[in-house]
Amino acid sequence: MALDIVKIDSVREAAAKIAASGDAYFLAGGTILARVANTGGFPVRTMVLSDGLGLDGITVDGDTAEIGAAVTMTRIAAEPKLAFLKPVAESIGGPAVRNMATVGGNLFARYPYGDFAVALLALDAEVTIEDAETTRTTGLDDFLASAPAGGIVRALRFKLPPDGAFRFTKVVRKHPHGASVLSIAAVLPEAGGKISNARVAYGAMSERPMRAGAVEAALEGKALDAQTIDDALKVATDGCAPQTDPQATDWYRMTVLPVHLKRLLSGEGRS
Repeated sequence: MALDIVKIDSVREAAAKIAASGDAYFLAGGTILARVANTGGFPVRTMVLSDGLGLDGITVDGDTAEIGAAVTMTRIAAEPKLAFLKPVAESIGGPAVRNMATVGGNLFARYPYGDFAVALLALDAEVTIEDAETTRTTGLDDFLASAPAGGIVRALRFKLPPDGAFRFTKVVRKHPHGASVLSIAAVLPEAGGKISNARVAYGAMSERPMRAGAVEAALEGKALDAQTIDDALKVATDGCAPQTDPQATDWYRMTVLPVHLKRLLSGEGRS
Protein backbone atom coordinates (compact mmCIF):
# COMPACT_ATOMS: atom_id res chain seq x y z
CA MET A 1 0.00 0.00 0.00
CA ALA A 2 1.33 3.43 -0.97
CA LEU A 3 2.27 5.88 1.77
CA ASP A 4 1.43 9.56 1.39
CA ILE A 5 3.71 12.21 2.93
CA VAL A 6 1.80 15.48 3.39
CA LYS A 7 3.06 18.97 4.28
CA ILE A 8 0.54 21.20 6.04
CA ASP A 9 0.54 24.94 6.69
CA SER A 10 -0.65 24.94 10.32
CA VAL A 11 -1.01 22.68 13.32
CA ARG A 12 -4.78 23.19 13.26
CA GLU A 13 -4.96 22.10 9.61
CA ALA A 14 -2.80 19.06 10.41
CA ALA A 15 -5.08 18.14 13.31
CA ALA A 16 -8.15 18.45 11.08
CA LYS A 17 -6.64 16.22 8.40
CA ILE A 18 -5.67 13.56 10.94
CA ALA A 19 -9.09 13.70 12.60
CA ALA A 20 -10.81 13.17 9.24
CA SER A 21 -8.79 10.05 8.47
CA GLY A 22 -8.50 6.77 10.28
CA ASP A 23 -4.98 6.07 9.08
CA ALA A 24 -3.20 9.46 9.07
CA TYR A 25 -0.57 10.26 11.73
CA PHE A 26 1.61 13.21 12.69
CA LEU A 27 5.30 12.72 11.89
CA ALA A 28 7.97 14.50 13.92
CA GLY A 29 11.20 12.55 14.44
CA GLY A 30 9.74 9.29 13.19
CA THR A 31 11.56 7.01 15.63
CA ILE A 32 8.21 5.50 16.67
CA LEU A 33 5.94 6.05 13.67
CA ALA A 34 8.40 4.97 10.98
CA ARG A 35 9.01 1.70 12.81
CA VAL A 36 5.28 1.07 13.10
CA ALA A 37 4.76 1.80 9.40
CA ASN A 38 7.57 -0.57 8.45
CA THR A 39 6.50 -3.42 10.72
CA GLY A 40 2.76 -3.12 10.24
CA GLY A 41 1.96 -2.51 13.89
CA PHE A 42 -1.14 -0.59 12.78
CA PRO A 43 -2.20 0.82 9.40
CA VAL A 44 -0.42 4.04 8.40
CA ARG A 45 -1.62 5.45 5.10
CA THR A 46 -0.63 9.11 5.51
CA MET A 47 2.12 10.88 7.44
CA VAL A 48 1.58 14.58 8.11
CA LEU A 49 4.90 16.40 8.47
CA SER A 50 5.66 18.68 11.42
CA ASP A 51 8.15 20.75 9.40
CA GLY A 52 7.66 24.51 9.47
CA LEU A 53 4.86 24.49 12.06
CA GLY A 54 6.81 26.25 14.80
CA LEU A 55 6.99 23.24 17.11
CA ASP A 56 10.78 23.18 17.46
CA GLY A 57 11.41 26.11 19.80
CA ILE A 58 12.77 26.26 23.34
CA THR A 59 11.86 29.25 25.51
CA VAL A 60 13.08 29.90 29.03
CA ASP A 61 11.42 32.95 30.58
CA GLY A 62 12.37 33.52 34.19
CA ASP A 63 11.59 30.32 36.07
CA THR A 64 9.40 28.81 33.34
CA ALA A 65 10.47 26.69 30.38
CA GLU A 66 8.46 25.79 27.30
CA ILE A 67 9.70 23.10 24.94
CA GLY A 68 8.13 22.59 21.52
CA ALA A 69 6.92 19.08 20.82
CA ALA A 70 9.29 18.70 17.83
CA VAL A 71 12.42 19.61 19.80
CA THR A 72 14.89 16.74 19.62
CA MET A 73 16.80 15.10 22.45
CA THR A 74 20.04 16.41 20.92
CA ARG A 75 18.75 19.97 21.24
CA ILE A 76 17.68 19.41 24.82
CA ALA A 77 21.14 18.09 25.69
CA ALA A 78 22.77 21.13 24.08
CA GLU A 79 20.59 23.79 25.77
CA PRO A 80 22.53 25.41 28.65
CA LYS A 81 19.38 26.66 30.39
CA LEU A 82 18.11 23.07 30.57
CA ALA A 83 21.40 21.53 31.68
CA PHE A 84 19.67 19.52 34.42
CA LEU A 85 17.81 17.60 31.67
CA LYS A 86 20.95 16.73 29.71
CA PRO A 87 21.47 13.35 31.46
CA VAL A 88 17.85 12.44 30.71
CA ALA A 89 18.10 13.33 27.03
CA GLU A 90 21.45 11.57 26.68
CA SER A 91 20.04 8.39 28.21
CA ILE A 92 17.71 7.96 25.23
CA GLY A 93 19.19 5.90 22.42
CA GLY A 94 22.45 6.64 20.67
CA PRO A 95 23.38 9.85 18.78
CA ALA A 96 21.41 8.90 15.65
CA VAL A 97 18.24 8.31 17.67
CA ARG A 98 18.68 11.49 19.73
CA ASN A 99 19.06 13.52 16.54
CA MET A 100 15.54 12.43 15.54
CA ALA A 101 13.63 11.57 18.72
CA THR A 102 11.40 14.39 19.91
CA VAL A 103 10.00 15.54 23.23
CA GLY A 104 6.42 15.18 22.00
CA GLY A 105 7.03 11.75 20.53
CA ASN A 106 8.46 10.49 23.81
CA LEU A 107 5.04 10.97 25.43
CA PHE A 108 3.71 8.25 23.12
CA ALA A 109 6.61 5.81 23.46
CA ARG A 110 5.50 2.30 24.31
CA TYR A 111 6.58 0.42 27.41
CA PRO A 112 9.36 0.38 28.61
CA TYR A 113 10.41 3.52 26.75
CA GLY A 114 9.39 7.10 27.53
CA ASP A 115 12.10 8.14 29.97
CA PHE A 116 11.90 11.82 29.05
CA ALA A 117 8.19 11.73 29.84
CA VAL A 118 9.14 10.43 33.30
CA ALA A 119 11.30 13.50 33.87
CA LEU A 120 8.54 15.81 32.64
CA LEU A 121 6.07 14.09 34.95
CA ALA A 122 8.33 14.76 37.94
CA LEU A 123 8.55 18.38 36.76
CA ASP A 124 4.74 18.60 36.87
CA ALA A 125 4.68 19.64 33.22
CA GLU A 126 1.61 20.87 31.39
CA VAL A 127 0.80 19.79 27.83
CA THR A 128 -0.56 22.17 25.22
CA ILE A 129 -2.72 20.36 22.67
CA GLU A 130 -4.25 21.79 19.51
CA ASP A 131 -7.07 20.18 17.57
CA ALA A 132 -9.11 21.30 14.56
CA GLU A 133 -11.02 23.89 16.59
CA THR A 134 -9.40 24.62 19.95
CA THR A 135 -6.16 24.84 21.90
CA ARG A 136 -6.19 23.42 25.41
CA THR A 137 -3.79 22.75 28.25
CA THR A 138 -3.80 19.76 30.58
CA GLY A 139 -1.47 18.31 33.18
CA LEU A 140 0.90 15.65 31.88
CA ASP A 141 -0.30 13.26 34.58
CA ASP A 142 -3.87 13.47 33.23
CA PHE A 143 -2.65 13.35 29.63
CA LEU A 144 -0.74 10.10 30.19
CA ALA A 145 -3.53 8.53 32.22
CA SER A 146 -6.29 9.19 29.71
CA ALA A 147 -4.28 8.78 26.49
CA PRO A 148 -6.53 11.37 24.79
CA ALA A 149 -7.44 10.80 21.18
CA GLY A 150 -7.38 13.67 18.70
CA GLY A 151 -5.32 16.81 18.63
CA ILE A 152 -1.59 17.42 18.28
CA VAL A 153 0.79 18.13 21.14
CA ARG A 154 2.27 21.59 20.60
CA ALA A 155 4.49 22.05 23.65
CA LEU A 156 5.39 21.11 27.21
CA ARG A 157 5.62 23.80 29.87
CA PHE A 158 7.04 23.54 33.40
CA LYS A 159 8.68 25.48 36.21
CA LEU A 160 12.44 25.13 36.42
CA PRO A 161 13.42 23.22 39.56
CA PRO A 162 15.64 24.88 42.18
CA ASP A 163 19.34 24.19 41.74
CA GLY A 164 20.15 20.66 42.82
CA ALA A 165 16.50 19.66 43.33
CA PHE A 166 16.15 17.51 40.20
CA ARG A 167 17.41 13.92 40.25
CA PHE A 168 17.26 11.18 37.64
CA THR A 169 18.43 7.63 37.25
CA LYS A 170 17.87 5.03 34.56
CA VAL A 171 18.62 1.34 34.98
CA VAL A 172 19.57 -0.66 31.88
CA ARG A 173 21.06 -4.06 31.22
CA LYS A 174 22.45 -3.28 27.78
CA HIS A 175 24.92 -0.43 28.07
CA PRO A 176 25.16 2.34 27.18
CA HIS A 177 21.78 2.90 25.52
CA GLY A 178 19.51 -0.05 26.28
CA ALA A 179 15.80 0.12 26.99
CA SER A 180 14.82 0.76 30.60
CA VAL A 181 14.63 -1.83 33.29
CA LEU A 182 13.23 1.19 35.14
CA SER A 183 13.80 4.91 35.48
CA ILE A 184 13.16 7.34 38.32
CA ALA A 185 12.95 11.12 38.25
CA ALA A 186 12.43 13.32 41.28
CA VAL A 187 12.14 16.99 42.14
CA LEU A 188 12.92 17.50 45.82
CA PRO A 189 12.91 21.21 46.73
CA GLU A 190 13.88 22.04 50.28
CA ALA A 191 12.56 24.84 52.49
CA GLY A 192 13.96 25.23 55.98
CA GLY A 193 15.79 21.92 55.68
CA LYS A 194 12.63 19.99 54.82
CA ILE A 195 11.25 18.68 51.53
CA SER A 196 8.48 20.87 50.15
CA ASN A 197 6.31 19.82 47.20
CA ALA A 198 8.08 16.52 46.56
CA ARG A 199 7.47 14.96 43.15
CA VAL A 200 8.67 11.49 42.18
CA ALA A 201 7.93 9.63 38.93
CA TYR A 202 8.72 6.14 37.66
CA GLY A 203 9.20 4.70 34.20
CA ALA A 204 8.62 1.02 33.30
CA MET A 205 6.85 0.43 36.62
CA SER A 206 3.40 0.70 35.06
CA GLU A 207 1.95 0.71 31.57
CA ARG A 208 2.76 4.42 31.34
CA PRO A 209 5.05 6.73 33.33
CA MET A 210 3.50 7.19 36.76
CA ARG A 211 3.75 9.42 39.81
CA ALA A 212 4.87 7.67 43.00
CA GLY A 213 2.28 9.27 45.26
CA ALA A 214 3.03 7.19 48.36
CA VAL A 215 6.73 8.04 48.13
CA GLU A 216 5.93 11.73 47.70
CA ALA A 217 3.74 11.64 50.81
CA ALA A 218 6.48 9.91 52.81
CA LEU A 219 8.96 12.63 51.86
CA GLU A 220 6.75 15.69 52.14
CA GLY A 221 7.60 18.03 54.98
CA LYS A 222 10.46 15.85 56.20
CA ALA A 223 14.21 16.28 56.32
CA LEU A 224 15.80 14.02 53.72
CA ASP A 225 17.57 11.89 56.30
CA ALA A 226 18.01 8.14 56.77
CA GLN A 227 14.68 7.71 58.55
CA THR A 228 12.73 9.58 55.90
CA ILE A 229 14.40 7.59 53.12
CA ASP A 230 13.61 4.36 54.95
CA ASP A 231 9.95 5.41 55.25
CA ALA A 232 9.86 6.17 51.51
CA LEU A 233 11.35 2.79 50.64
CA LYS A 234 8.64 0.98 52.57
CA VAL A 235 6.06 2.33 50.10
CA ALA A 236 8.32 2.42 47.03
CA THR A 237 6.30 -0.11 45.05
CA ASP A 238 2.81 1.08 46.04
CA GLY A 239 0.64 1.37 42.92
CA CYS A 240 3.24 -0.23 40.64
CA ALA A 241 2.26 -2.78 38.01
CA PRO A 242 5.35 -3.48 35.89
CA GLN A 243 5.35 -5.82 32.93
CA THR A 244 7.65 -8.65 31.95
CA ASP A 245 9.60 -8.01 28.74
CA PRO A 246 13.02 -8.82 27.27
CA GLN A 247 14.65 -6.30 29.65
CA ALA A 248 13.37 -7.73 32.94
CA THR A 249 10.56 -9.60 34.64
CA ASP A 250 7.89 -7.82 36.64
CA TRP A 251 9.31 -9.49 39.80
CA TYR A 252 12.80 -8.16 39.10
CA ARG A 253 11.55 -4.61 38.56
CA MET A 254 9.59 -4.69 41.82
CA THR A 255 12.63 -6.11 43.63
CA VAL A 256 15.26 -3.63 42.42
CA LEU A 257 13.12 -0.48 42.46
CA PRO A 258 13.69 0.22 46.20
CA VAL A 259 17.44 -0.29 45.73
CA HIS A 260 17.67 2.38 43.04
CA LEU A 261 15.22 4.70 44.77
CA LYS A 262 17.42 4.59 47.88
CA ARG A 263 20.48 5.49 45.80
CA LEU A 264 18.67 8.38 44.17
CA LEU A 265 17.26 9.77 47.43
CA SER A 266 20.65 9.37 49.11
CA GLY A 267 22.23 11.54 46.44
CA GLU A 268 23.75 8.87 44.22
CA GLY A 269 22.98 9.10 40.49
CA ARG A 270 22.05 12.77 40.70
CA SER A 271 21.92 14.71 37.45
